[in-house]
Amino acid sequence: MRSLQSVGILCGFGAGCWLGAAEAPTKLVTIGISPVVVSLLMVAGVFLARWTLPALMRGTGQIGWDLRQAPHLVVWGILAGCLWAVANTLTIFAIRDVGLSIAFPLWNLNSLVGILWGIVLFNELRNAGVRRWLSVLGGALLMFMGAALLAFASSMQTTPQHATRGIVAALAAGLLWGTMYVPYRKAYLTGMNPLSFVTFFTIGELVTMSVIAVMYVGGSSALMRELLRAREVLFWLLLGGFVWVVGDLLQQYAAKYVGISRGIPLSNTNQLWGLAWGMLVFGELRGHGLSLYIQVIGGSLLMAAGAGAIALSSVTSEEHGRWHEAAHREGKRYGVSADYVQAGLAGTDSKRAESRARSRSWVDWSVISVATAVFVGLAAISRVPDIALNWRAAVVLAVALVVLLGWCGASLWKVTRFS
Repeated sequence: MRSLQSVGILCGFGAGCWLGAAEAPTKLVTIGISPVVVSLLMVAGVFLARWTLPALMRGTGQIGWDLRQAPHLVVWGILAGCLWAVANTLTIFAIRDVGLSIAFPLWNLNSLVGILWGIVLFNELRNAGVRRWLSVLGGALLMFMGAALLAFASSMQTTPQHATRGIVAALAAGLLWGTMYVPYRKAYLTGMNPLSFVTFFTIGELVTMSVIAVMYVGGSSALMRELLRAREVLFWLLLGGFVWVVGDLLQQYAAKYVGISRGIPLSNTNQLWGLAWGMLVFGELRGHGLSLYIQVIGGSLLMAAGAGAIALSSVTSEEHGRWHEAAHREGKRYGVSADYVQAGLAGTDSKRAESRARSRSWVDWSVISVATAVFVGLAAISRVPDIALNWRAAVVLAVALVVLLGWCGASLWKVTRFS
C-alpha cells in the first residue's frame, strides 16, 4: 500500500507539471483565433493521444479485455469526456478574459468538488482520523482564500464585465471538472486500467466539442473557414492536446492509487506551472505594480499549500479498508469479477489478463503510424505564432517536463507495470 501511495503522489506532481504546460498553446486565443476553435483542435490532439499512448504502452488487445470485464464503464467514460469538453472550452474563455496566470488557480477549485464526491460516494476519508480530516478541511480553506485573492487581483486588471465573465467561466470549469472525477473513481475502484478508460473518455470529448464548435461559429461551413484560417497553428494546438493527455494519464494514476480527494489536489499544483508559463514565458503581469505580483503569487502559494495539506494526509489502513468496501460494492452492482476488482486495487492485472501476452498487433502500429503522420504533416505547414515569449524560460520548463515524465514512468513500470 505504501508503494502504491508513493507512486500515486509522484504521479500527482507529474500531472501538475504536464497539465500546466498543456494550457500554454491556449494563448493563441490572444491572436484572434476563436476560443471554440482552440478548444476543438486541442480535443483533436487529445483524441489522437488517447488512442496512440495506450496502443504504444499496453496494446489495444488489453483495452478490449478491460472492456469485456466492465462494459458499463464505457457509458461513464463517455459522460466524463462530455464534461471535460465543456469545461475545457470554458477555460479558453477564462484565459482570454483574465489571463492564464489568474484563470488557472480559479478553475482548480475542482479539488473541493472532487473531495466532496470522494467522501460522499466512495468512502474516502472514512476512518481517516481527526488529524487527516483537519488537514483536508484546513487545506480546503487555504485554497478558498487563495482563489478569493486571485479573483480580487483579476478584477483590478480588466474591465468589470470581462473580469466577471472570466471568473465565472473559470469557476464553472472547476465545477464540471470536479464532477468529472466521479466516473474516474468508479472506473478505478472497479479495476479498470487508466490506459483503457481514456480511450472511452475521448469519444464523449470529440462528439461534444464538435457539436459545440458547429453551433458556436454558425454551421459546419463557417467552422471549416475558421480551421483553414488557423491552419498555420494547427500543430501547436494539437500538441497542446497531446501534452494534456500525458498529464491526464498521470492524474488518473494518482486518482487510482491515492483517491480523488488527494490525487486531484496534488495534480492541481498545475496552478504553479501555469503561473510559471504565464509570467516567465509569456510575460503576463509585466509592467504592473508590486502589489499585483504579491496578490497573484501569494494567492497561488496559498492554494498550493492547501492542496499539499490535503494530498499529504496519507491513507490509513482503516480508510483503505473502506475503499475496498466501495470497490466490491461497485463490482457487485455491475456484475464485475471479484478477481478483476481486487487486482485493480492492488495495482496488478488479474491472472487471466496476465496470461495474455502484451504484444502489439497491426492495429496498434496502424494507430501509432496514423497519429505520427498527422503530427508530422501539420508540423510541416506550421509556423511559430506571432507571440512574444521568452525562449530560455520555455526550454527550462520543457526540460522539467521530460525529467518528471521519466521519473513517473519508471516508477509506474517498476511498481505496477502500468496496471
